[in-house]
Amino acid sequence: MHEYSIVQSLLESCENHAKENDASKVTKVVVKIGVLSGVEPDLLKSAFDTFKEATICENADFIINSQPVVIECGECGHQTTLDEMEFKCQKCGSLKVSTIDGEDMYLMSLELE
Repeated sequence: MHEYSIVQSLLESCENHAKENDASKVTKVVVKIGVLSGVEPDLLKSAFDTFKEATICENADFIINSQPVVIECGECGHQTTLDEMEFKCQKCGSLKVSTIDGEDMYLMSLELE
């Protein structure tokens, strides 16, 4: 499960941000996970809850925002948020599209004390 290694990196990042800001603890961690990122939100939450013990994030709330796939048409420039994984322009029908969001995971914000 790569979620465990992701959580380890996330906790390290939280600790670094807290040190840079002279904070003694993290109270909230907000991440954005794209549906094509390969990260399973439930497993990530479980891993975070397990590994946060005895860290600066021990009492932190973990908020996951799911990011749907957004594509842009190479023909007409139209941007579409996909409800289904049908990679074609909903305006002109072109298959010449590129993914512009929904493939990554980001640390969006931290609340520190």
